[in-house]
Amino acid sequence: MKAIIPVAGIGSRLRPHTHTQPKALIPVAGNTILGHIIKRLLAAGIEDFVFIIGYLGEKIEAFVKREYPNIRAEFVVQEPREGLGHALYVARETYENETDIIIILGDTVVDVDMQKLLEHPGTMLGVKKVDTPSLFGVTELGPDELVTKVVEKPKIPKSNIALVGLYKIHNPAKLVAALAYMMQEEIKTLGEYHLSDALMHLIKNGEKIATLPVDNWFDCGRKETLLQANAILLNRPPYLNADNLQFPNTIIIPPVSIGQNCTIANSIIGPNVAIGDYTIVQHTILHDSIIGSYSELRNAVMHDSIVGNDASLLGLTHSFNIGDNTEINFSE
Repeated sequence: MKAIIPVAGIGSRLRPHTHTQPKALIPVAGNTILGHIIKRLLAAGIEDFVFIIGYLGEKIEAFVKREYPNIRAEFVVQEPREGLGHALYVARETYENETDIIIILGDTVVDVDMQKLLEHPGTMLGVKKVDTPSLFGVTELGPDELVTKVVEKPKIPKSNIALVGLYKIHNPAKLVAALAYMMQEEIKTLGEYHLSDALMHLIKNGEKIATLPVDNWFDCGRKETLLQANAILLNRPPYLNADNLQFPNTIIIPPVSIGQNCTIANSIIGPNVAIGDYTIVQHTILHDSIIGSYSELRNAVMHDSIVGNDASLLGLTHSFNIGDNTEINFSE
């Protein structure tokens, strides 16, 4: 089976990090978002990949070829970028003759029974119940638990079952025909061509589409959800054991992920901290944060923070001579 991974977006909600890195290459829990996705697909036996690239696409291509040289990878450029449906239409020649394909968005990490998804004989969508369905594509189910309707970011949702960005498509030639119809008729939602509209076209033409609830869904498109995903993913082996992490005058509170050749001293690191390679951390207290490679932190107290690659943060140090009955508060 072939996996289609759209990674062409700008990732505006993760700025300033996406000014210099594509969203899919933002670090999380000792890997990149895209690295976690590829790792899960490889574990399921998938070795054929199509990456739909656009913004900073050359970095995506370089990363895949460097880190995963043994996979069979194709790269398709989406330009201009007019939505997920448009992206899949641009790449149609790479998958339209397949029997089945997997589509997974490049900013989505999911825990799911992948074998159950792959073995399903028809089309199946990964879903999860959410508190704010108006922010997502939403599915409505009939009495037979099959999808009756797919709506992109409805103003008044009639369901809280959201699409998580994972799709198993049977007979993708039908999807290509639906996408072609959308392009011909210029069917857009919120100014873009959406996959949800193509799925709705398939349903209207008799396609039976099932759903598969996922165990966990990490939407890594915003700072808050990225940090949450980092914490959840770190709370799994091997990050829960800090016995092999020894740095001078430093306390390590697991779970943490610390890259290669880091220089750390006189600090408290953790919990829920991921640090990239060749980073320097001195006299710093750090928890619930992601720190990129080749960065430097000194004299800092940080939490719920994301620091990019090759960044430097030098905090303040103080020398005091404080008399009796004195109160100093730097928190206000």
